Amino acid sequence: MEHKFIMTAFGKNRSGIVAEITEIIYENQCNLEDTNMGRLADEFTLILLLTGKGDGLQDKLSRDCKRLEREKDIFVFIRPLEYHQPVIASKNGLHKIEVEGIDQTGIVYKVARLLADKNINIETLKSKKKFSPNSGTAMYSMEINAKISDTVSLEDVEDNLELLANELHVDISLTSYRE
Repeated sequence: MEHKFIMTAFGKNRSGIVAEITEIIYENQCNLEDTNMGRLADEFTLILLLTGKGDGLQDKLSRDCKRLEREKDIFVFIRPLEYHQPVIASKNGLHKIEVEGIDQTGIVYKVARLLADKNINIETLKSKKKFSPNSGTAMYSMEINAKISDTVSLEDVEDNLELLANELHVDISLTSYRE
């Protein structure tokens, strides 16, 4: 029987952290299906979807993860997942929302709350804080891929995003993906 797991891990950014995590997955004869890895501040973070077979697999993975915490100072969490392969959806309804402006508390929350209130599903969200080379001002950018149902008025979403952009003094754009 195939088992699926979500694994999250993080540790001080350094060479070898990806190899150390994936070694455990390889040694337990598991397969990586999907990953999201990257540096946040001076930490390296990993989010992994993996599959494997065998009795006691979760216990073996958990034991190996605890060893990584002790020996390598990598913090790992693993959870079994009831997962069914989704039907491959078309890009219909998929939109990109981009936000750029001076960094401030609440940008992600306010955009996410607006989308949730409109029953819009966030598929991916990436954000970054950078400093302007000339002024040193903290600038924030965010890119969201969101699935918007046909029952949702795009005009209403655009109007609400414009109101929010004015409130936050940022630029927000909404574009749809075309097949």
